[in-house]
Amino acid sequence: MLNIGAGELILILVVVLIVFGPGKLPEVAKSMGKAMREFRKASSSLQRVWDDVTREETPATNKTAYSSRTETSSGSSEEKDRDDSVSEESTAKQAEQAEQNGEETQDQPV
Repeated sequence: MLNIGAGELILILVVVLIVFGPGKLPEVAKSMGKAMREFRKASSSLQRVWDDVTREETPATNKTAYSSRTETSSGSSEEKDRDDSVSEESTAKQAEQAEQNGEETQDQPV
């Protein structure tokens, strides 16, 4: 996690021993342990909250996307046929107008 080797760990312990002295060393270690425990507890609590929030948002998003797909695809076959014929008619009209104007249509090879 911290990539601290044996040499670095010994150096840190020597510096702590010099700064705090042998009498306060157990007290400092105890307070450091408490601080680390509280930090881990807060970190795991935050992670749980984050997971809960993302878990709640994901199904709602998927449900919305699914319902919009079913609404658009739930039209009757008559409506779909009518929509297809309308789009074919508009494409044909555009091609006729382009031919009348002397323009090439997209279907013709260049």
